[in-house]
Amino acid sequence: MTVSNDIRSFLATNNSEHISIAMLGLDSVNQVLELIELHSTIDGSLTLKIFCAIDNHIEAVFKALLQTHPAIHLVAIEGCQRVKLNHGRLIIDFHLGDYEQQLRQQPLSNSLISYWLCTSRFAAQSIEQALFWQMAKHSQDNCHCLISDELPTDSQQTLLALCDLVGFNVEKSMLSSASSIADNVLLMERQALRAQQSSQQAPYPIQTAESTTEIAVIGGGIASASLVLSLAERHKKISVFCEDSELAQAASGNKQGAIYPLLTPDNNTLSQYFQQAYLFSLHRLNALAVNNYPIDFDLCGVLHTGHDDRSRKRVQKIINGHPWNADIAHAVNEKQSSEIAGVEINEAGIFYPLGGWVAPQDLTKASFKRAQQLSDVNVQLNTQVTALEKSDAGWFLINNQQRLGPYKTVVVANGKSLTRFEQTKHLQITGFRGQVSHAPTRAKLSNLSTVLCAHGYMTPKNNALHCLGASYVKDADNLAYSPQEQVDNLHKIQHSYLDKDWNRDIDITKHSARVGVRMVTRDHAPMMGPAPDLDAIMSLYNNHQLTPASRKFWQNTPAPVHKGLYILGGLGSRGLSSGLLAAEALAAQLCGETMPLSTDFVALLNPNRMWMRKLLKGKALE
Repeated sequence: MTVSNDIRSFLATNNSEHISIAMLGLDSVNQVLELIELHSTIDGSLTLKIFCAIDNHIEAVFKALLQTHPAIHLVAIEGCQRVKLNHGRLIIDFHLGDYEQQLRQQPLSNSLISYWLCTSRFAAQSIEQALFWQMAKHSQDNCHCLISDELPTDSQQTLLALCDLVGFNVEKSMLSSASSIADNVLLMERQALRAQQSSQQAPYPIQTAESTTEIAVIGGGIASASLVLSLAERHKKISVFCEDSELAQAASGNKQGAIYPLLTPDNNTLSQYFQQAYLFSLHRLNALAVNNYPIDFDLCGVLHTGHDDRSRKRVQKIINGHPWNADIAHAVNEKQSSEIAGVEINEAGIFYPLGGWVAPQDLTKASFKRAQQLSDVNVQLNTQVTALEKSDAGWFLINNQQRLGPYKTVVVANGKSLTRFEQTKHLQITGFRGQVSHAPTRAKLSNLSTVLCAHGYMTPKNNALHCLGASYVKDADNLAYSPQEQVDNLHKIQHSYLDKDWNRDIDITKHSARVGVRMVTRDHAPMMGPAPDLDAIMSLYNNHQLTPASRKFWQNTPAPVHKGLYILGGLGSRGLSSGLLAAEALAAQLCGETMPLSTDFVALLNPNRMWMRKLLKGKALE
């Protein structure tokens, strides 16, 4: 099936609006390429959602897509993978796995689907009534459904009946009149499904911004930069407030940072999120590089090994605990690890072939520069916001007795200062000091060709330096250089690979290092979403606690939030892997668009999760 004349007509008629189209199955890579080319000729923005089974066909499609678009590297794993093209105006979400399950897990949004395509790859066993009701739940009232004539006749007839059942328009003309809109009974059925899911989402609220005319973002690191880029792609006006004299001066200022997913043996929700987020980070990085933004990086892979009996067992438990896609992670033996690393390792472990390292400061500055080329982005340096004040007109940002604003929408994305404000001081997140050591490259050391991760980590050379580290000190009272932490960093990598001549080449005597603070959550997931109103939560808690009735109350009552105030932070030590997708999801949430997250991921990232997990179980709050 090629892009039909109906879709061409629809895109041409709605070329200044944001529209959503969805496909069940994917015939070939040409379907995607034709839509990409078609969309490049119009002004509006488009979200294309492609639902596919995980099989050899989709893997072949992904390989073909990579050949034509080098910035896109998709992996056949369950869940949603987002690709952004045509200056961010075209969003393609690949939903892999069971169609109905993927739709059930998709959060509600204001961006409803206008057009469904049932392709010839739509498996007959998936054609069920429950699936079509899930499709209808996420669709506009006058949604159109096009059925491929390459499908078997009996499948076409079944699909026509299901379209009629849920109220889809299956006429040939896209430009339908009001008569094609589903009748009131069917619309009420859809509304009931939405209400049901909305109730299920209540503990972890999704809050569309009241106004996106101008958005204030506090912070100047990788979290802020990623959010600003995602908002700029949506042509939003953004004011950025950074307390430093330059961008990316805190944790995002490190010379090299590893990029690879955090996996767990059972591939739990956190592990699944990291895989999706890591792939989006790679897409962002490659897209900026392809467009000639200066970023030092090398996707040379990451080699993860143990350093003692306990850690070796942990590494083996991870790699053996789940049938990982080989592009995500695969096991290596002692010989293979040395071949990959270019130096003698002699440790079995896990290799992440798509990972590597990137200069966070370069990525941060490139993201801001790209954003400023796409939209109205004003960056104010040397502007420390010390307090937030709520008024009827919006939020005021306090700086040296000045009141900046008001802004209807404010995002706190300021790294180590995330808990500075009255509204955010109780967020369950902790700062950890990290000193990264720099060592000049030498003959044997220069052969290192992949990122090493064991007791410590070490990167291949860049600008004649290697990075190793990092220290991990909770609530440190200063950010001064530490000679002890410098030695500790050296010992970590030497103890990981004992009696190796190459690591005896590591020279830290020049005392070259960099210290930053990473904000870490107890569950290692970032925080993304509306700022929780803890006072309001505690007020409700006084009357609803420790009973079956209280659990039901919290399950069905929208958790209180500060209207117009949002959080993006807690990226920890793997922010390059986890933060960029969180930023894209928050931008989509602010603008009322579909997020590239499942409802499980929304709950995982929500800033109120630590409290809500206890309340939903009927446990006492501390």
